[in-house]
Amino acid sequence: MLITSTRKKSLRTLLALATAVSLVAACGGGDDDGDSSEEPAAEEESTTEETTAAPVAEAGVLTDVCPDPLVIQTDWHTESEHGALYNLLGDDYTVEKDRGATVGPMTLDGVDLGIDFEIREGGPAIGFSSPSSIIYSDDSVHLAYANTDAQILTYQDTPMLSVVAPLEKNPQMIMWDPATYPDVEDLEDLRDLGVTINIFAGQTYADVFIAQGVLTEDQIDPSYDATPARFIAEQGAIAQQGFASSEPYAYKNTYEEWGKDVAFTLLNDNGFPIYSQTIAIKPSMKDEMDACLTEIVPIFQQSVVSYHGDPARTNAMIVDINEQYDDGWVYTAGNAEFAAGAMAQYGLVGNGPDDIVGNMDTDRIQEMIDAIEQAGLSDASLTPADLVTNEYIDTSIGL
Repeated sequence: MLITSTRKKSLRTLLALATAVSLVAACGGGDDDGDSSEEPAAEEESTTEETTAAPVAEAGVLTDVCPDPLVIQTDWHTESEHGALYNLLGDDYTVEKDRGATVGPMTLDGVDLGIDFEIREGGPAIGFSSPSSIIYSDDSVHLAYANTDAQILTYQDTPMLSVVAPLEKNPQMIMWDPATYPDVEDLEDLRDLGVTINIFAGQTYADVFIAQGVLTEDQIDPSYDATPARFIAEQGAIAQQGFASSEPYAYKNTYEEWGKDVAFTLLNDNGFPIYSQTIAIKPSMKDEMDACLTEIVPIFQQSVVSYHGDPARTNAMIVDINEQYDDGWVYTAGNAEFAAGAMAQYGLVGNGPDDIVGNMDTDRIQEMIDAIEQAGLSDASLTPADLVTNEYIDTSIGL
């Protein structure tokens, strides 16, 4: 069934009329530079039940328009950074541990959209392969997570086109002990002090920062193993990579050997403004997916608003899904609550400069194309249009 222009307009109108809990107050920290040793403030109780909202989408709107099930490949374990995805699962979802997939009816604020939604785990579940490699090797996958830097570096082999960005800022950060380095505020301060920075090997941002003079090559130690062991053993003498929505909570509340705050600065705020965990397609599938994307992209946008307006149901689901996978990845209710608060406090989720959620700033994309080329990592002649499109974005949807 082809969706008519009248029906498209109807859904857009309903989306525009939808009343959602505002995050304006919570996102007031969006201009924060990310340097922090404080936990996000506790979230206020939701007032959603006191609000009479218009339906955000027509029941069955995706039937015969999108693939059923619609399959997306993520880049990591289930976590609150993926909240806008899991928010679209109905309560009667099923965790298929052997496949690393969670499947359920696709819903938005209680409205059944007419198809099933399948969210596949990344990271260890796919042998740490990239989502782009999976979508090119498995025809059952329709959408996949993408990062701007990876899109640039792998364009020749596995090009990806981002259609919506649930996160406004990349959560990746560099952290340090504020007691050891009380005057450090950003990466250049760490450079000036010659502090060793422990990161995963092969990180694009390290090469870019070295080329820009933000960091020096000799202070980068690419031996990070994703555990807290070395940071704790060295009593905070080194700096380390992490996620602003994760490690600050874990180091204060989970790792008892540390049990205190860390300070950090976002990569985004030091000259590496990629979009991370965007929802992307193979460019070759754009025509075939056009009708689906016309409907589904505004739904993803509205799900960002809905999840961050009241994350409790989805966070409980995320914790339950991880417990059912039982694969060694521990993600508690505390982790989920902290992440949702941190994403608002540090501007990881939010509107772009034009008050729209989910769209992508092409100037930022061009900045990254230039930076990666200047670092000698790519000589592809790319433009932002090769990597992103905002044509499916509903400009009436924002936080």
